[in-house]
Amino acid sequence: MELINYSDSALSLVVPLVALTLAILTRKVLLSLGCGVLLGALFLTDFNIVNAAKHLADLSLSLVWESGDASKGSFWEIGSFNTWNLSIIVFLLILGMLTSIMMVSGATSAFADWAKQKITTRRGSILLTAFLGVFIFVDDYFNSLAVGSVSRPLTDRYKVSRAKLAYLLDSTAAPMCVLTPISSWGAYIIAVIGGILATHAITDISPLAAFVQMIPMNFYAIFAIAMVFAVACFNLDFGLMAKEEEAAKNGELFDAKKGNPAGSTVELKEAEGGHISGLILPILVLIFATIFFMINSGASTLAAGGKAFDILGAFENTDVGSSLVFGALSGLVVALVLSLISGVSISLLAQASFHGAKSMLPAVYILFFAWAIGSTIGSMETGKYLAALVGDSIPMSLLPIIMFVLAGFMAFATGTSWGTFGIMLPIAGDMAAGTEISLMLPMLASVLAGSVFGDHCSPISDTTILSSTGANCHHMDHVMTQLPYALSVALVSAIGYLVLGVTSSVLSGFIASTIAFTVVVAIMSRISRKV
Repeated sequence: MELINYSDSALSLVVPLVALTLAILTRKVLLSLGCGVLLGALFLTDFNIVNAAKHLADLSLSLVWESGDASKGSFWEIGSFNTWNLSIIVFLLILGMLTSIMMVSGATSAFADWAKQKITTRRGSILLTAFLGVFIFVDDYFNSLAVGSVSRPLTDRYKVSRAKLAYLLDSTAAPMCVLTPISSWGAYIIAVIGGILATHAITDISPLAAFVQMIPMNFYAIFAIAMVFAVACFNLDFGLMAKEEEAAKNGELFDAKKGNPAGSTVELKEAEGGHISGLILPILVLIFATIFFMINSGASTLAAGGKAFDILGAFENTDVGSSLVFGALSGLVVALVLSLISGVSISLLAQASFHGAKSMLPAVYILFFAWAIGSTIGSMETGKYLAALVGDSIPMSLLPIIMFVLAGFMAFATGTSWGTFGIMLPIAGDMAAGTEISLMLPMLASVLAGSVFGDHCSPISDTTILSSTGANCHHMDHVMTQLPYALSVALVSAIGYLVLGVTSSVLSGFIASTIAFTVVVAIMSRISRKV
């Protein structure tokens, strides 16, 4: 069945705009995404109901099963599992089980009691979460869920709203991953940069060196992290976040009228005598096992290709999905063993595992719909249409800020920063090579920054969804409370890219963003005091 191409039509924007508008107006994520997917199927099949139904069936199946060459046999014979999607789903379910087991073993309460002795203020609980978000940078999915499960008992104890926790998770996860070469994001970006440099015969700098030089140019990621610590230190709460925080101080950590958010566990009996090691050891094993499996799978790929082993090459060729699953399984096994040693009954552990996995189902449903609309938007080639909006007559000095804005809008509309990287980085490289080669790295950096910004604002982003899940926060509450902070940092970044383009100086752009950031924080502080 041939689908209609919308790469040269503004109609390619209809599906993401409808889904995003409905999500913001109704705050019903599944309904909004479902409407977007249905509308996209109709557009792609020229509103042929039968063909649209067939397309939806194929799309649904493709989320768990990838077809191969149809000439080689039946669909099931020549297809294979969609290992990435399934790995993320399994990782979510295992992490839900792990969180629930740590709770019933008494380890979560023990950690909260220990942390309360060491961290005696509400601000301290927020800062601890921020620091954990910075130091756990292997993968954004892992960051959001693991840091959320560790920090939530403490932030709950000090009555920090789940919306604030979700913001802390989301605004440290992707920004840290995009700044770190030894991460799933860093490896992917370096691989894309390597292709761009080779295409334009740039041999005086390696892909890794180019990535490192781009770190101080990634204004959004840097100042998003800085904003997290400013919010923690100066209580910069205003708008909807201020309302959420006020409700939390009165004991309402999330809006109970909307039901239990994704990731919430039912109240199960906790074993007495829980120990902090029952929480710390499984999380540490999960972290180091995930890193080990990432390096191991990457090394296997290098060996199969006859290449020598190196750390960066291993991360570049790693299987992130399976590494997350094996790492989570390792943590789960440790948690089960420690729970049994401490005297927790097998029946209680089985009950906790079931309810923990079940608690992740709302997030799984949202992810499936997000993947479906992401595939639909890809079929309509929304990204190519947005990229084509950048013409050849634009002044060179404006290219960095334009690439930042365009990448931001593309990531917002498509819900994927990685997809935006794949489309926009080669385009930015081509434009720099055709205009001013010295703007190559600044333009690539502005694409990275804009992609993370758009991803932060988008309710259909999987990272945003998983941050809500990790915090046990209603998804649209997280989206709406984070939006003012993301937009503020985007303004700060845009000023920096404008100055960078005009002066051709990274230092001048960074100084301009720093000054703008200081002014924005001062304004936020004044507004917060009046609330």
